[in-house]
Amino acid sequence: MRETYGTNASPGLREPRRTLPCRPADARRTVRQAVADRCGARAVPCDDVALEDALLVTSELTTNAILHGGGITGFDVDVDPGTVRVTVCDRSDDVPVVHDPVDDRGRFRLGGRGWPIVCRLARDVSVAGLPCGGKRITAVVPLG
Repeated sequence: MRETYGTNASPGLREPRRTLPCRPADARRTVRQAVADRCGARAVPCDDVALEDALLVTSELTTNAILHGGGITGFDVDVDPGTVRVTVCDRSDDVPVVHDPVDDRGRFRLGGRGWPIVCRLARDVSVAGLPCGGKRITAVVPLG
């Protein structure tokens, strides 16, 4: 069984739903609740370190959507046995890129570490364009 926490309310669905987060803290709270609900329903302990990884990935994806993607336009959390799948949509068609942390003058750049963190902590990351513009980024983070 899979628990889904999303943003689109559809009549007749039995899946728990949440509202669209407007801040990274809201998104983290949604992920924490989804994992707690899933672990509680199965009576299995949650790995705190793995949960912190999922929360960090959530923070980075939502922050990047706000700072670089024109805002969060979609957010979903799926909790399967052993993984958390976090999906964040934004308005930008630009694919995330990794920048050298040091500029041409040898000075450290501010920021630019979020995408490498996501790629390092997630087991799988995908970026897909949306039909009406923007993109969807999905990261699958192991829970233990």
